[in-house]
Order: sequence, then structure tokens, then C-alpha cells
Amino acid sequence: MPGPAALDRGAEEYLTWLAVERGRSRNTLAAYRRDLARWEAWRAGRGAGPDISTDEIEAFRDELRNAGATPASVARMLSSVRGLTRFLSVEGYAAGDPGAEVKNPPLGHRLPKALTEEEVVRLIEAAAGDEPVDRRDRALLELLYGTGARISEVVGLSLGDVVAADGLLRVVGKGDKERLVPLGSMARAALDDWLAPAGRAAMAPERWARRDDADALFLNRRGRRLGRQSAWDAVHARAVAAGLGERVSPHVLRHSCATHLLARGADIRVVQELLGHASIATTQLYTKVTADHLRRAYENAHPRATGGDPG
Repeated sequence: MPGPAALDRGAEEYLTWLAVERGRSRNTLAAYRRDLARWEAWRAGRGAGPDISTDEIEAFRDELRNAGATPASVARMLSSVRGLTRFLSVEGYAAGDPGAEVKNPPLGHRLPKALTEEEVVRLIEAAAGDEPVDRRDRALLELLYGTGARISEVVGLSLGDVVAADGLLRVVGKGDKERLVPLGSMARAALDDWLAPAGRAAMAPERWARRDDADALFLNRRGRRLGRQSAWDAVHARAVAAGLGERVSPHVLRHSCATHLLARGADIRVVQELLGHASIATTQLYTKVTADHLRRAYENAHPRATGGDPG
């Protein structure tokens, strides 16, 4: 009888480390191997490269949930993947740990949490002000919510990706797939403020360290391209200022964009294209969110929805 299929070198070394250094049992190691084999097969099906990203792990989590896996099963598989990425980071096989920010699905349901429209307004208003960093963060928040783009896609934007005349943004997503997304009026206004002399130009250095920095749409305080972690920190800081605390992350804004579009009647195929989902199954997560919202609104408002006295 053939043995278990071999995994990538890093995963095999991780399992060896678990056995030798951590003393994990044979059954535990077999469970980790199954989880990592599923992870690698999923990545291979998407044509993923050698580097693992946080967005990739979150997409894996979402597709597991949408396929009907229980929150406990998803949490177990995520634990295997996060353990692997932590090991690869500590051992120097990867520059960072992309699994560190990925959260388990909430127990009891499989739905992504979205902000209300009013909460989105509060969040963006927390970046009010004319300082360069305020203009940057306001534009960052407007783009994340207005386009539903991933944080990695937004920090990867260059000045030439803003097609201002057509009101479009050129986004390069997973697998280097390019898509054009529309810029709403609020996002365009926030971008204009950021690209004005009192915004990006005020944060630009006298001499660029790298060509990539000179082309970057978003800059950090040192005049370098804004990184993923720095953008995440900026969103978190504005969320705290808005009284929304730990509820907000860049991915929550992506969830909120999709949920609000579908709640207002957008076609699911349009939302799939906008968010760059390879599978419509991922987009369909949000239809359940909006259906639940519709049901609650109906039950709260309709006189005959809950079996009350008909009068």
C-alpha cells in the first residue's frame, strides 16, 4: 500500500520538526499532513507561486467555509497552515509570517462580518484633516472600501495605475491578473486630495531611494512605498479613533464593499469581477449575509412576519 504523498520541502521539514522537537504523536502528524496536503493541492489548483500571502490563506479559509466545512474543521486546517508559515519564517525560509494576521472563523456561523454603512462613514471621517498622513489614510480607506481591493493590491498600486480620465483603477491581483475597477466620486475626491501638493508631494523625499518608491501611489512617513503592515496599522489606528476598535481590518472593508453592493442590488457576477474572485463560490458567501439582513429587516418591520396578533 503506498504511503502518504510527499509535501513540499518546507512542509516536510516542518512535520519533522513537530515530531522531533515537539514530540507530536503519529496521529497528530498524520492529521497535519492531511491538512497541509489539502492546502498544497488548493494552491496548486490556483497556480500559486512559491511565496505564500496572507490574502491567499484568507481565501483558503473562505472557500473551506463556503464548501460547508465546520468552523472547528476550518480552525484546525488554519492552525496547520499557520504553524507552517510561522516555522518557515523562524527558520529563514520566508521573509515574514503571512499567517500571523489570519483569524479563525467565528464559532457558530460561517459568515464574514461587515460594517454598517454608518460605521464606514465614521471610520473614514476619523481620517479627516489636511495633514499629509490624513490625506493618505483617507484615500487609503476610500479605495479599500470603494473598490473592495485587497490590501496587498492597494499598496502595490503605482501612480500610472490611476486612470483618472476614465475614472478607473488598474489593479493587479493574484496570479498577476489585471483588472480595471471603477473609482467612485468619494474615492476620486480623496485621491485628488492625496495627490495634491499638500499630500503625497509633502511626504516625498528630496531624493528617491528606489524607483519603485518614486512610482508608488501610497508612501510612508519616510518617503518609501507604503508596506502592507504599515497600511494595516493605519487602518487599525483610524478604527480605534472611530470607536470601532478590533472590528476593523482591511479585509473587513473588502467584506463590507461586497456586502453593501449586493444589498443594494448589484449583480453577483459584477461583484465577482470587481473583487477579483476566481470562483463565484467565494462571492456567494455575501449573498447569505444580505439574505440574513433582509430576513431580519422583514421580521422587524412586517406586521405579519412573526405570528403576532392579526388584530
